Amino acid sequence: MITQDEKDLSMEGFGASAAKPIPVLLTVRELHHGGIERDVTKIAMKIDRTRFEPHVASYQAQGMRFEELRRAGIPVLHIPVTSLKSPNAISSAIRMRRYVREKGIRVVHAYDTSAVFTVPLARALRVPAVLSSTLGSRDLLDQRSRRQMRWTDRMVDGMVVNCEAMRRHLIEDEHVPAERIELCYNGVATTEFFPAKLPLAGTNSKAGLVIGTVCVLRPEKALTLLQEAFSWVRHLDPRMKLVMIGSGPLLASLKENAMKLGIAEANVFVPATREVATLMRSIDIFVLPSYSEAFSNSLLEAMACGCSVVGSRVGGTPELTGMNEERGLLFQSGAVADLAEKLAKLITNEALRHTLGARAAKFARENLSIEIAAKRTAAIYEKLLFGKVTQVLPFEPYPSMDFVRE
Repeated sequence: MITQDEKDLSMEGFGASAAKPIPVLLTVRELHHGGIERDVTKIAMKIDRTRFEPHVASYQAQGMRFEELRRAGIPVLHIPVTSLKSPNAISSAIRMRRYVREKGIRVVHAYDTSAVFTVPLARALRVPAVLSSTLGSRDLLDQRSRRQMRWTDRMVDGMVVNCEAMRRHLIEDEHVPAERIELCYNGVATTEFFPAKLPLAGTNSKAGLVIGTVCVLRPEKALTLLQEAFSWVRHLDPRMKLVMIGSGPLLASLKENAMKLGIAEANVFVPATREVATLMRSIDIFVLPSYSEAFSNSLLEAMACGCSVVGSRVGGTPELTGMNEERGLLFQSGAVADLAEKLAKLITNEALRHTLGARAAKFARENLSIEIAAKRTAAIYEKLLFGKVTQVLPFEPYPSMDFVRE
């Protein structure tokens, strides 16, 4: 835990008369196109530069988010760790130690399993505030990684989650004391993601409705379930398209499954791209069919774009749609018939699509902007550094998420 001397040292240079902002180091394994990488990049770019100076450390110095950070002038420390037992782990530890001391890093925040390497090192270097994040279910980790994360849980000063579902997961499954957990919902850049209607590049201009999703093509996203549900409802509008935006290991098998289901000509695949907002504004019905999910960036961005959304009733998805489906429809995870029923309901009811889309966009704009998330993150850092509690939001939790208190 942080001693009073460390708090006093950290206070130097803080406040309205501060000579310079406090250096913080956000760590992540990769900087490609995944949701966690996006979270790190958004916070690094949006956190108040008058109070904090962001730095990022990653095992890989390449990828979509790496380029975004580089263009924004945010320093990225390359720590090429392949194994804790490898020689490059030692050289990376030396490199990080030198960087922490040279830059005067006061906060280290590990956003994923990079915590296994960076948290013990930050603790050994006596960094005043050390945090980790749990932004997805640990059930998806292999047993070794899960044990290692439980080890780091005992070292950090606080643990950040992105939804009430992840808070419950840490308390009930990982036995983390509730008072050590901080909630910070993901934020969306509402200047980039906002309602508008644009034609979808690469699809037939005479297409009917567009049903789509944006994600890394991995097994837990349950994309074959979405393909099957689409094949069930396609007769309602034979011009419909199913658009899957993203890259990943399942691309070939998804294309093969589309052939098997007889929807190959309607199932459009678009590689991961920076132009996500443009594509989302062309989607009428956005679907998140995942078997496991926390607080999905893609679902949040689709809502901000005014899509009518459908999600599986898992993780933090009901916190976004509303437990009573105020802002989007929910289906039972893994149930293709239930998903097909929800799709049919939206396909045949244009007024409902528009109503849900408008509510979703308003909710995202007013409650879940990246500015709110960045302020909340800064408040967590200040609380751990100085014991200073800052009221960032006019509500906690969000008033339209009252069910989380039940």
